[in-house]
Amino acid sequence: MTLSVPNTAIKAARSWLGQDYRDTLQLLSEGSVRRHFDPYADIDWDSPEFAIDPDDPRWVLNPDIDPLGATQWYQDQPLERQIEIGKWRQANAIKVGAAFESVLIRGMMQYAMKLPNGSPEFRYCMHEMTEECNHIQMFQELVNRIGVDVPGMRKPFRIASPFIGVAGGYAYVILFIGILGGEEPIDHYQKAVIRAGENMPPAVLRCMQIHIAEEARHISFANEFLKVHMDRLNPISRAICGLAFPIAMRWLVGEIMAPPRSFAEEFDIPREVIKEAFWRAAQSRRILAGYFGDVRKLTEELGLMNPVTRRLWKALHIDGPSTRYRSEPERSIA
Repeated sequence: MTLSVPNTAIKAARSWLGQDYRDTLQLLSEGSVRRHFDPYADIDWDSPEFAIDPDDPRWVLNPDIDPLGATQWYQDQPLERQIEIGKWRQANAIKVGAAFESVLIRGMMQYAMKLPNGSPEFRYCMHEMTEECNHIQMFQELVNRIGVDVPGMRKPFRIASPFIGVAGGYAYVILFIGILGGEEPIDHYQKAVIRAGENMPPAVLRCMQIHIAEEARHISFANEFLKVHMDRLNPISRAICGLAFPIAMRWLVGEIMAPPRSFAEEFDIPREVIKEAFWRAAQSRRILAGYFGDVRKLTEELGLMNPVTRRLWKALHIDGPSTRYRSEPERSIA
């Protein structure tokens, strides 16, 4: 038998969130039910179309999108070497994506399991974690089929990741800032690849398409979550969050988009080339700043972009124009 009237605790859990936010959560949850992907039902891994060719020239890094691909050193390498380096870099980026999803799941699970009965956030969090588990399976299957034994995250972050996830479940506003710090660069990169008409191996492209489709819900939730929860913070906590935004973005983009030291050792890449690519060269800094146009817009909407934080964004080389709308192509705001 279903009670027609929620009890007092459930009413309290729902009341302060606001009707617009609850409607958004309902819409996102229903979207997860209506349109979701299974990595083994929606990708025919064994079809000839998705076969991985280790010598495929489509592994070559695009200089407009990848900071290493923009270096003269990389462009001067023989085609076979460019393919080998590009394949390793793509496989490691995919492995890093899977590792980041695991940190997100740890933190979100800690947060969700503390929510009171009747909280509409609980259902959507569970939907998102289910989708992230599918992404981990999808990414790992792709890495396995590429056949390069890449390490993924740098060792210090890999060791710290379980503790970061658990801590994030309690400092949950910081957790969701960090979620954007990981999701936005990956999402921006994958959309740039597709918009450029990039001729990627079909299995890689299909995984990107699936990830982008579901990540749109995840990023929307993080944005709406921060708008609602930030309103409840006192001025000191808001000031801390204003500083946390650029620091988290810069730290996490380095962890996610820059390769580990073993990459340079594997391919004898000079140290100065790595420094140029991540993130000293003008082109690499343009790529770096371009990851965060949507985040800069969000911080403005939250009232967190002020003279102090704006200088911090600039000092970290992640400043620039904000997007006019979600996922606006960078070429139209340059």
